[in-house]
Amino acid sequence: MMQMPIPVRAPTWVSTRRLLEQKLSDIFKCTDLKQLKQLHAVIYKHDLQADLYFAPKLITGFSLCRQMALAVNVFKQVQEPNVHLYNSLIRAYVHNSQPSGAFCALFVMQYHGLWPDNFTYALLLKACCGTNELGLARMIHAQIEKLGFLADIVVPNSLIDSYCKCGLLGVGEARKLFTVMGERDIVSWNTMIGGLVKANELREARRLFDEMPDRDTVSWNTMLDGYSKAGEMDTAFELFQKMAGRNVVSWTTVIYGYCKAGEMEMARILFDNMPAKNTVCWTTIICGYAEKGLAKDAISLFEKMEETGLKLDDGVIISILAACGESGLLGLGRRLHASIQRTGYKCSTHVGNALVDMYAKCGSLNRALTVFNGMANKDLVSWNSMIQGLAMHGYGEKALKLFYRMKQEGFAPDRVTFIGVLCACTHAGFVDKGIHYFNAMETEYGVLQEIEHYGCVIDLLGRGGRLEEAFRLVRSMPMEPNAIIWGSLVVACRMHNASEYAKEVLHHLIKLEPTDAGHFSILSSIYAAEGDWNSVASVRMQMKSTGTQKPSGASSIELDDQVHEFTVLDKSHPKSDGIYEVIDGLSLHLKPVGYFPKATAEVLS
Repeated sequence: MMQMPIPVRAPTWVSTRRLLEQKLSDIFKCTDLKQLKQLHAVIYKHDLQADLYFAPKLITGFSLCRQMALAVNVFKQVQEPNVHLYNSLIRAYVHNSQPSGAFCALFVMQYHGLWPDNFTYALLLKACCGTNELGLARMIHAQIEKLGFLADIVVPNSLIDSYCKCGLLGVGEARKLFTVMGERDIVSWNTMIGGLVKANELREARRLFDEMPDRDTVSWNTMLDGYSKAGEMDTAFELFQKMAGRNVVSWTTVIYGYCKAGEMEMARILFDNMPAKNTVCWTTIICGYAEKGLAKDAISLFEKMEETGLKLDDGVIISILAACGESGLLGLGRRLHASIQRTGYKCSTHVGNALVDMYAKCGSLNRALTVFNGMANKDLVSWNSMIQGLAMHGYGEKALKLFYRMKQEGFAPDRVTFIGVLCACTHAGFVDKGIHYFNAMETEYGVLQEIEHYGCVIDLLGRGGRLEEAFRLVRSMPMEPNAIIWGSLVVACRMHNASEYAKEVLHHLIKLEPTDAGHFSILSSIYAAEGDWNSVASVRMQMKSTGTQKPSGASSIELDDQVHEFTVLDKSHPKSDGIYEVIDGLSLHLKPVGYFPKATAEVLS
């Protein structure tokens, strides 16, 4: 009789450790703090908090959630940490922009007898990304040489990247290292070329690009970016045409370059011919039109973008609102705000700040205040934007009340806050209050006085007629006064007919900005008002010898989703005849009441 085989059953249990390992396998992507804390609790429950498999993953997870205190707490639970765990902590500090913590972890690791590996130094180099960190990058370079880690291609590539982020001197160090490297991969070439491009060394970057044994899309896009930002659009387009594997970044880079150069027709041709579009290229072309004041085109493209079904995100919204604020395109800004409300988009604090800033810059202060007051989570930028908005439009008293309210709600003012406060005092004529806040900056609030703050107070004193005090402050400044400060004094001198002071100021300005014809014109008009025609002739000769010419003044106004710009005696507008008829009609009404325009133009012509 044949014996039947007994069926084998699969086990109905799986170890707790295996389940936890599965759950934590993708923790480096987790940004849900609540879920992470739940996993942490389960690990504690099973007494695995000191396990060298789970601890690094938890540190990475808490780092992604910007919870460094929790990440450090996990590290401290491990009695005998290894190099991998230290590397996880160093990476967390670097990711959270805490370089001092990263280097402290390195020193503690060495103190406990553990030697850093190649990954440790690659991570530490990411913390060296400023002109002040060049010495630190050199120190790490020396350690890497000493320990022989340059043989690992990742480490010298990281060194080149860090050096290139340390300014022009750093780029020079990177170039030396790149030259002596025995082995280079495509990352080495791309990193070096990218550093040269950022340092505006386009000729050297192009030489390396032409020498590359192999190029990828990153190589081409890096050069396109360099030429586009430098405004060399003929070269950029020539390179773009030669490029075989163009992607959406390549197209967007060239479109951005043409927008920046003001060649919107070419930018639009490229945009319309793109094989595929994403939110970045849509935002680039919309912002290009907005920055040039072409409201109808900007609004039309924004509506088309919405029709394609592309969803708005914070980056798109903030970029377009910033362009609206700079160019004064209130119509597009309102259209975007309406779209946000209609779609139920959940505004972050950053988006709320951008809306406040846009409305304030466009002069719509009631809307700015409505958005500001409706924000659930304000930060310091929110308060600064609203204070500056009120100040720049002459509502000095309201701006100062808002400053007082900000302090009551527990926000500590910074350098930007005081620029707004001092501007508010200037526009409201609160000279003594302005001086009080200026003096209190460092003593009461711990904020150092910078050149912008000096400029505000000098402008405040000048407008208030206290020119002697203004000049004393200029002479006592711990830094050299710039053209903006001297310019504000010129305005004050003209306002209070202080011709002797004005001459001194203008001579400083002409030294700082010898090609600015406006300074020569003002000086010429001062001499003309005094009847000093020899000096007028001398200034005019100086203007001719430097080849300067005073640009025409320009005004702009937005009407029916279109910005109209006018210059002095401009007749380029299609309705200029009708506009001048209205102006002539207004002049007829003004003369009977005793108003005559100042003949400044005749003196300056």
